[in-house]
Amino acid sequence: MTDFTPTPDDRFTFGLWTVGWQARDPFGDASRPALDPVESVHRLAERGAYGVTFHDDDLLAVEPDRDKAIAAFRKALDETGMKVPMATTNLFTHPVFKDGAFTSNDRDVRRYALRKVIRNIDLAASLGAKTYVCWGGREGAESDAAKDVKAALDRYKEGLDLLCQYVVEKGYDIRFALEPKPNEPRGDILLPTIGHALALINELEHPEMVGLNPEVGHEQMAGLNFVHGIAQALWHGKLFHIDLNGQHGPKYDQDLIFGHGDLKSAFFLVDLLENGGYDGPRHFDYKPLRTEDPEDVWDSASANMRTYLILKEKSRAFRADPEVQEALRNSRVDELAQPTLAAGETWQHLADDTFDPEVAAARGFHFTRLNQLALEHLMGVRG
Repeated sequence: MTDFTPTPDDRFTFGLWTVGWQARDPFGDASRPALDPVESVHRLAERGAYGVTFHDDDLLAVEPDRDKAIAAFRKALDETGMKVPMATTNLFTHPVFKDGAFTSNDRDVRRYALRKVIRNIDLAASLGAKTYVCWGGREGAESDAAKDVKAALDRYKEGLDLLCQYVVEKGYDIRFALEPKPNEPRGDILLPTIGHALALINELEHPEMVGLNPEVGHEQMAGLNFVHGIAQALWHGKLFHIDLNGQHGPKYDQDLIFGHGDLKSAFFLVDLLENGGYDGPRHFDYKPLRTEDPEDVWDSASANMRTYLILKEKSRAFRADPEVQEALRNSRVDELAQPTLAAGETWQHLADDTFDPEVAAARGFHFTRLNQLALEHLMGVRG
């Protein structure tokens, strides 16, 4: 029987804000006490995680003195061998960011936001982080009259260009990753999808330094196919980081345990990540259920990793199944990788084809068989 116990080699990482979420929501107060980041590092390490990530404010969960909090965090990392592959900045909780950070109508707020990010970039670099995520949760509006979106995109670009230049001048080995989301907490958020974020990146002064950190729930909130979005990010060479969780359709952001939403999509996502060339951390950005007690939090952390490993094994079995391989051939999946024009051909050669569209139209692609085989592997009746 396959052992689904995670190890650091699996490169599973968690945000301190995940296991440390106190379960406060718009309708209810916290149902769990604050969690010391030091405990999070140790408890996650015990469960086989590779690393942790953080917002600047996450380190101050129980120790308000920043220097002391950082020192204790460093000590925990040294004791456990845990890594910090990614960091980010909280530009959404404090009321000063109620109209955004990089795109606030208030110029003073924009300048403060950049100072806040720069301060934490210095810390991230000192901890070895290679990726810096920018989630613009407040970069948006509730009224079209309230925000000049073209000017806001100018300011977004300006902010990212400034941060890239700062990293270049400091000599840090850090890349930025934009995290799209369509709505919540704002009515509408700028850069709502993977495609929007890719378009902005193309306009930056250092596009090579900026990629994506897509999240399962965010793309599914927009009614989009997350697996397709990740495939496009990989195609562009822009999947710098990824946030894994679960989501039930286009509603509010649920941040469920990975796989505890659309399981079939989670299966194909793992299949893509394991076979599509992604070599970064498998990062979990979820929230333990509000109903759970502090000890249950660690069960939920383990559940994310175990689910991923189970789906990874099912993907391996799916790909190795001779019937699946035959079905892939019958569906001509491999033929799509063949260029439409052969080497040396031009548009003029298309006129030489002998092709009967009626005969071709009568051929089936047999996708039902492929989909059923995937479901049977997922349900455990094959492999």
